[in-house]
Amino acid sequence: MGSGSASGIRGCCGRASARRKSRTIVLVQPELEIYKHEFEQIIGDAQELTSGLTEAQFNWRPRAGEWSIEECLAHLTMIDQAQADLLEQSIERARADGVTGAGPFEYPAWERYLLREIEPPVRNPIPAPKRFVPVHGQPVTGILPTFLHVERRFLAQIERADGLDLRRVKVASPMARLVKFSLGGTLAMAAAHDRRHLTQARKVRERLP
Repeated sequence: MGSGSASGIRGCCGRASARRKSRTIVLVQPELEIYKHEFEQIIGDAQELTSGLTEAQFNWRPRAGEWSIEECLAHLTMIDQAQADLLEQSIERARADGVTGAGPFEYPAWERYLLREIEPPVRNPIPAPKRFVPVHGQPVTGILPTFLHVERRFLAQIERADGLDLRRVKVASPMARLVKFSLGGTLAMAAAHDRRHLTQARKVRERLP
């Protein structure tokens, strides 16, 4: 199954909310417009999720071994910070080398498979690598602003990526630097991973005592 559409690696399965017209900069590549709206939605979802929470609620664990809302966001902050650094480096190199392309882009089957596995609802839980396991007990005033800052870094890099070849430009994985994904696949999977843990955190909020 190829992309064959503006939604790129997502095919016909992109979220409806991601297709709204931007109120600010309209990007040349429609696929990047979708990713832009997805990260904007993630920012809004995180703010809504944490609105009105006490520190105790933010750090409450449903049971031993399950993450709190704080741990879900702290995990995303750590891994997204590492991913944003790698993304920025790859985009900088690609712009310097002139690796441009108009799309639509055809993505490899293994990237499309990974995206389906990452996107909620979770089918196959995967333990977080040790270096991305969050510290429990951090304040919402420390975690949320940092998370939002990192998500805005993704938005900035999406604008800088406009006009690049989203298939040919490669970005290293923060999990294993020798593993590289397409630029388009990296953005799609980063957004899906955010939604995965925001969904997890939302379920925790629904169970708050």
